[in-house]
Amino acid sequence: MPYTEAKEHAPGRLHAIFVDPYSAFDNAATERLLHLRVAIEALVMAPMRQGRLLLRVIHGWENGGFEPADLTHSEHALASPGDLERVAAAYRNAMQALAPLPADDASLLAEPLAQAIAAAEAHGQVLDDETRTIPARWPAFPRGLELYTFFKVYHRLVYGEDDPYRSIRCRTPQGEREIHEFHLEEGEFAVIAHIEGEHGDSVLVLHESQLGPMLRLMMTCKSHPS
Repeated sequence: MPYTEAKEHAPGRLHAIFVDPYSAFDNAATERLLHLRVAIEALVMAPMRQGRLLLRVIHGWENGGFEPADLTHSEHALASPGDLERVAAAYRNAMQALAPLPADDASLLAEPLAQAIAAAEAHGQVLDDETRTIPARWPAFPRGLELYTFFKVYHRLVYGEDDPYRSIRCRTPQGEREIHEFHLEEGEFAVIAHIEGEHGDSVLVLHESQLGPMLRLMMTCKSHPS
């Protein structure tokens, strides 16, 4: 796929709300918390009320590791903050019992990566080990840039990021998506949404350690409607 499939720092729906969303969530911004409530209302609370919000909780990467096969997740439909509270309780109970964390069978990166590599090779493309295993090399084959884009999002959600906000536009097999990524004192999360004018589910993505902070953000937004 060409490099135009994904673009970081691309205009998205928050650009229609804020003059400059990249500075709206900076610690030095006036009314930063109001900006955050407005963003959560638009990206999280509105699709949740419409029954169009999925929660994707990621885990498995730790101590600097980032092997695609080690990234695990579970997905849950969210219709209210209470649903998020139940997911948080399930994770908390699993950790307290030293039991495996909730995990779906589907793979976020490893299986799609293997399929993309197999398809490229079936079309005659020769891929060396570095291209197969180094994420920055994945854009050399079809679907690789999409996988690399999501790899970076998941990596930043697990290990942190200095930029408080990032807007990404990415073409996926299901269509074009906006990815809104937040790294704030109040919590770190991303929202994958259809581009403006199209309809479908949004996906709220966060590391399992951010379930509590995300619930507090939701309750703050519910208590202070924009």
